[in-house]
Amino acid sequence: MRRAPRVRAGNRIRPLTALALVLTLCAGGFAAWAGADWYAAAHDDRSAYAAQRDEVLAAGEQAVQNLNTLDHRDLDHGLDLWESSTTGELHEQLTSGRKQFAEQVKEAKTVTTARVLSGAVTELDDRAGRARVLVALRVTVKASGGAKTEKDSRMFGELTRTKSQWRLSALGQAPVGGASAG
Repeated sequence: MRRAPRVRAGNRIRPLTALALVLTLCAGGFAAWAGADWYAAAHDDRSAYAAQRDEVLAAGEQAVQNLNTLDHRDLDHGLDLWESSTTGELHEQLTSGRKQFAEQVKEAKTVTTARVLSGAVTELDDRAGRARVLVALRVTVKASGGAKTEKDSRMFGELTRTKSQWRLSALGQAPVGGASAG
């Protein structure tokens, strides 16, 4: 007895094999997309710029707070902190007038503390190593008699990048309310 030849209806792919192939292609496509996205993010200048901006803001807020804090009982430490927070012309002004200023603070016997309320980087030129910040502070002055006053103020600061860190190179009062910067 002879067998009847089988007739093929075409090359049919089994459903399980088809599903595995589709899932493999999807996984490969996702891996390629995720890898390309990760590479783009890792080599994007914006993340480095954002990190630099955060560093400038932290340095600016700390320096402005340092220059608005001084205790007559620990004057040398406070003035040393002022000098280590500054550079350039501002640093020269502080070092040249240190002795006179120390005498005034000792005589007044005041304790001044500052607390940063908020801050923002208003300008950053990373290539030139220059930045500007605006910092809002609450400054508390305690007189020798125990009287205490608080004042909120806004300060503009200019920072310059030195070899080791960002330092304050200029500091000034920002206008409040409707006052012009004139």
